[in-house]
Amino acid sequence: MRLIFAGTPDFSVGVLEALYQAGHKIVGVYTQPDRPKGRGRVLSSCPVKEKALALNLPIFQPNSLKDSETQTQLKSLQAEVMVVVAYGQLLPLEVLETPKYGCLNIHASLLPRWRGAAPIQRAILAGDKQTGIGIMQMNEGLDTGDILLEKTCDILDSDTAQSLHDKLADLGAQAIVEALDNISSLSPTAQNEAGVTYAKKLSKDEAWIDWSQSAVAINHQIRAFNPYPIAQANATSDKFNAKVLRILSAKVIDSCHLNPGEVIDSPKGSCYIATGDGALSLEQVQLAGKKALNIKDFTNAYQLTKLE
Repeated sequence: MRLIFAGTPDFSVGVLEALYQAGHKIVGVYTQPDRPKGRGRVLSSCPVKEKALALNLPIFQPNSLKDSETQTQLKSLQAEVMVVVAYGQLLPLEVLETPKYGCLNIHASLLPRWRGAAPIQRAILAGDKQTGIGIMQMNEGLDTGDILLEKTCDILDSDTAQSLHDKLADLGAQAIVEALDNISSLSPTAQNEAGVTYAKKLSKDEAWIDWSQSAVAINHQIRAFNPYPIAQANATSDKFNAKVLRILSAKVIDSCHLNPGEVIDSPKGSCYIATGDGALSLEQVQLAGKKALNIKDFTNAYQLTKLE
């Protein structure tokens, strides 16, 4: 098929490559304009642009799809379908109606649960046991279109936002290729509005751990916020006071009777922290300004006394 691809971050890259490998004629890749990044604020390309350059595909980076000149250019590509994956802009009706088969979105949840910007992290944070990929016929709403194809994925107790992201990116690539192969025979299913939840964008303020919560809830937070924004707490040690400690991974262990945030006496090379219900065994941590360490190496250098 003649198709336009629209996407920006890493999650979109595998989909673009899968469509290319499947033999579709990609007549245009739409992605966000280059942005300044890093401490030097150097103007940088997004991951999708880098992949499009490697595949020698035509690239378009408009600031908006709402102006008439951009819409005329898009129509001139004469695409049969537009595939949208984490593009970063809402598509106006004029664009949605341009391709023969409209615009298809790959969304990383089982809609209508977790419409919005951060469905992977919100699913882990909520303790969901299952998520998936939906191929959606886009309309003017935020993730409100009919579902054409859906694939499910279990959320394991060991999954972080990164590992689940990678699994869903692969599943999304498979799903869109399958959907395009069968596009004429797919039956749209309207979303059940009774089950709507919203996955708001992540905030750095959410990264701070409240030790009065249960060990299970805090572990969900640690997994959901790895690799960003990373769960953290103010730590006190025999060698320092009130330094930020990032917690990259932990495990829930049996209940205890200490106050939340207190360090439980633990075997050498381990560190157990009391919570409002149960305790956590820290596995990988990172002190502000230092490298990430497994807990054995960390406890060889520091003895934590309290987290808050």
